[in-house]
Amino acid sequence: MATYITLLNWTEQGVRGYKDTTKRTEDFSAALNKLGARLVDIYWTDGPYDLVCMIEAPDDETATAASLQLGAVGNVRTTTLRAFDREEMRGIIAKAAG
Repeated sequence: MATYITLLNWTEQGVRGYKDTTKRTEDFSAALNKLGARLVDIYWTDGPYDLVCMIEAPDDETATAASLQLGAVGNVRTTTLRAFDREEMRGIIAKAAG
């Protein structure tokens, strides 16, 4: 499965409902599972982003569908980054050098 790092910022609606943030995370995890993806971890953060999560999904389309579903609820805005582990990066380097 591919790894994605998603950076999230609360909307005004999301901030107003901050007390429900852990419940919303459980709902997001369940929605990911229905798509065939998985929430690996999530952190509430200080700084330019309110939350950071790591997701595994079978492909970019599934990861994008998850971001769209999450954003459509209206509590967060997302920025998703495709992440590569060490072995994947070695393969990328080998292709680039080839």
